[in-house]
Amino acid sequence: MLRTVIATTAVLGLAAGCAPDPSAPVKIRALVLSSNGQYIPEEVELKTVSDIVGLSGSVADLHGGARIVLDPNDPDLGGATTPEAFINALLKDEGRDVTASYITQGDVLWPADFHTWNMVTTYYNLERAFDYFREVTNIPVADFKKPPRTYYFPEFRTPATDKDPLRDNALYFSAMDAFFVLPFDELQRAPLAINAGVTTHEYAHRVFNQKAYGGNPFPQALGTWSDAGGPSPGANILKSMDEGLADLHAYGATCRSKNGCDTRFLSTSFEGQYATIADERDLARSDRCIDENLRDSLLSANLNQFENYYRVGTILASALYQAGEATGQRDILLRSIVTAYNDESTTTPGILQLTRQYLSDQTKFTLAVAVTPIITHITDLRLKEAVCNEVMDHLQIPRDLLVGTTNPNLCPPSAAGGTTCPRLSED
Repeated sequence: MLRTVIATTAVLGLAAGCAPDPSAPVKIRALVLSSNGQYIPEEVELKTVSDIVGLSGSVADLHGGARIVLDPNDPDLGGATTPEAFINALLKDEGRDVTASYITQGDVLWPADFHTWNMVTTYYNLERAFDYFREVTNIPVADFKKPPRTYYFPEFRTPATDKDPLRDNALYFSAMDAFFVLPFDELQRAPLAINAGVTTHEYAHRVFNQKAYGGNPFPQALGTWSDAGGPSPGANILKSMDEGLADLHAYGATCRSKNGCDTRFLSTSFEGQYATIADERDLARSDRCIDENLRDSLLSANLNQFENYYRVGTILASALYQAGEATGQRDILLRSIVTAYNDESTTTPGILQLTRQYLSDQTKFTLAVAVTPIITHITDLRLKEAVCNEVMDHLQIPRDLLVGTTNPNLCPPSAAGGTTCPRLSED
């Protein structure tokens, strides 16, 4: 158990040293996944931290003690007309800078208490996620805006959790452009922020927001398409893509770890009654197919009631995973996906541009249209064909919507789809 590991390290015979040196890189111990599936203290470097006590730097800025209330009936929230006013209305207590405590051994800092272990590991994982998107998907450093605030163990209440604050979660909240590391209760094996895959998943949501949503704290397409209260197929598809691609990027980031690629990165945090979560989102399963019930709910439900966006997202992510692995071009695919988020080209428009194009009629933002930017941004013919085959098969997209169109950047004639999933009627 995580607490046992921390308790053991806290009583090691380490020599107390001077105040920590704030200059990066800083040699420090964090909790890192070992080859036996346990999180153990390991020496790492924080390369971007400028305040090792407050754990702030160019990648993240940890802040503790905040109280955040998301209540649609809050008059302060209703009167907010700018993103800044909205954030101020949410923050009932903005909290304060965190204060980490260390013990020194040579030139290495050891966290001296549980919260410091947790916070250091959180910062380290955010730094690893940042490096993944910069180095693998080629996002320029200049595209990353100021470091997002990371609220550590805030009291976060929503209408669904007004009795007790939300727990056992780590999330990116676009309305505040912030990460939340919530207190844990039942998930004690590895609290979510300690799981590097989970952290990258949440960081991927920030990247999707910055690129595919244009950095809008309240994504225009989601709001416009779901506000009417009726069916919101476009919003359902868009949110499903956001979730599925976040899992795919989290998987891609695990391939940079010493333990190698892990399609079941969630399993180290979810066990017991929650173990099925890791099973349901294991990208290596090749038998995931949209069925009639899932397709019908995707097209007929409103976003506020649609509960299957994880399922649809996993089907998309698994299809892309199969294509990338079969061709040995995982990183090329991951780069192409991020490039597809935002592209002003008239011949290869990005996801952002297509949602704007169909803002007045979301029924035109179909699954076929949604995957088009990913396909058109793949230049390798073999990888393009593999992606086309997988999405036709698992997402049940008719071949003639992706092959033989007037767009030369779409699927090649050699793409015929797959045979894993039984064909659904096109009614």
